[in-house]
Amino acid sequence: MSTPLPDGTYDVFVVDVEVGDDGAAIELVLTIVAGEHKGDVIDVAATGLAGGLVELMGMPATLRVSDGMPSVSIET
Repeated sequence: MSTPLPDGTYDVFVVDVEVGDDGAAIELVLTIVAGEHKGDVIDVAATGLAGGLVELMGMPATLRVSDGMPSVSIET
């Protein structure tokens, strides 16, 4: 996506997961599943998520954007 998402809360689905270049972060590829931005694909780096790469694939999650900064919560 070329423009940043507006601040808000988005229902997303984890499409892909990889270990980040630094080895500490996990790179998530998320698709927004509802609302005005439905279908948009977002790349987000995350740390501190429970579960391995395989367990995170296909999980529903919530993406929160505040002051342009994203945070992700994986639903369990």
